[in-house]
Amino acid sequence: MAGPEIEDLTADAVPGAVFELRVTPRAGRVRLHRDGDGRIHVRVTEAPEDGKANAAVLVALARALGVAKGRLTLLRGASARTKTVRLD
Repeated sequence: MAGPEIEDLTADAVPGAVFELRVTPRAGRVRLHRDGDGRIHVRVTEAPEDGKANAAVLVALARALGVAKGRLTLLRGASARTKTVRLD
């Protein structure tokens, strides 16, 4: 089984930065990448129950940015596939 595929986004790790994410829960593997238009897509293996998928998304984004998960705040989209996250 392959490990997570996390694109390096450390250049975007600027305090106050806001990220728009497109999330796919229940994926076969964890993957975070930008598409050709610069949108960030996150696939996580967790189900969207009790905030598990949201927590996994924040972990993947924190890893890509090279910051602690606690520095990320979910602004919008707690129950939607499109989420807005701010780096504090």
